[in-house]
Amino acid sequence: MTAALQLVDAAAIARDARRLVRVPSITGDERVAATEVVAIAREHGLDAELVEFDLGAMRAAAGYPGEEAPRTDLVGAIVTLRGTDPAAPRLCLNGHVDVVRAGTEPWQRDPWSGEIADGAVHGRGAADMKGGVAAALHALAALHGAGAVLRGDVVLQAVPSEEDGGLGTFAALQRDDRFAACLIPEPTELAIVCAHGGALTFTGIVRGRTAHAALRLEGVSAIDRYLPVHVALHAHERTINARPRHPLMADHPLPYPLLVGQLQAGRWSSQVPEELRFEGRLGVPVGESLDEARTGLERAVAQAADDLGPPVEIAWTGGQFAPGETAVDDRWVRLVRNAAAAELGAPPALVGVGYGADMRQFCRRGIPCVLFGPRGLRLAHAVDERVAIADLAALARIIVRCALAFDRR
Repeated sequence: MTAALQLVDAAAIARDARRLVRVPSITGDERVAATEVVAIAREHGLDAELVEFDLGAMRAAAGYPGEEAPRTDLVGAIVTLRGTDPAAPRLCLNGHVDVVRAGTEPWQRDPWSGEIADGAVHGRGAADMKGGVAAALHALAALHGAGAVLRGDVVLQAVPSEEDGGLGTFAALQRDDRFAACLIPEPTELAIVCAHGGALTFTGIVRGRTAHAALRLEGVSAIDRYLPVHVALHAHERTINARPRHPLMADHPLPYPLLVGQLQAGRWSSQVPEELRFEGRLGVPVGESLDEARTGLERAVAQAADDLGPPVEIAWTGGQFAPGETAVDDRWVRLVRNAAAAELGAPPALVGVGYGADMRQFCRRGIPCVLFGPRGLRLAHAVDERVAIADLAALARIIVRCALAFDRR
């Protein structure tokens, strides 16, 4: 173990994280980033391949998780550290290479520069989660360079489409899901995430009847019809979060938010609006199915709607993030926690989070999975995103410890 740990090079991890950040792989356009992962892996002597998944087949497959970004292909990278026994338990590392847009708010540095400064790698995706992907790559490189002999394979899936539903991980697992455990190095503030909530996106349409503003009473305003629906959605959010919570979510002020993020209504200021569209996100509690969550929101909307027009239409669009959970006393959780404690000097906290993640796709297949990664979560999707290089080096060493302990268990 010592030899592999000593081969983890913080400066080299930073340089490779920078290479990935410099590729603006916004969700739907990840091919170049996946190609760069393959190039970096091969430079370190690792077995790597670029995988073009069958997009049409994935969209038609049972369990399709939805998507929101336009795309014409679905491309990922698979990096494998080969074991000696094809029948031995295999370990998966999973990370996404797609990122959200830089936005219009000004950054202190070019968001695509990958600049290395002040002990951090800066830029969009540095924390979420190209830094984690680079750390995982270097953990495999250190094991390979030290000549570690493992019984089972350790496989890194560098996937697209996590941000809009998880189609990349879905495709990767459709191709190969023979894993005994998985670690996803998302930014978790050096805590181990054992449970996460789900999220569903929805679109609603409220219809009214148009009329000239001077004859307002002859029309039915879709905006007026929407107002009690909005109040009902707030009440539904309170109901969801008032229920008994998963122990790891107990201290969250609002673990399962329900947000209406977009409204569109009206054609002209002197015309009664005959249609209003609203789009939002529904948080799904740990332990609740997506069907239960959909039914609950649809019922709340139906009960709030008046009878001045047709029923409010609800459509479930975009990504479908189910909740996910791995038991805190699972053998894999204990192994990761021990490996992290050996590196950090104390056992990390076991936590739950309210956001969706690809973890649930492993849990659904009975594969124990946790999220564990560097600090920087609050900067994910925000301006001036960055990740500490020291955290990435520590993460790489923890992954080395996990792989070796996993192989000995």
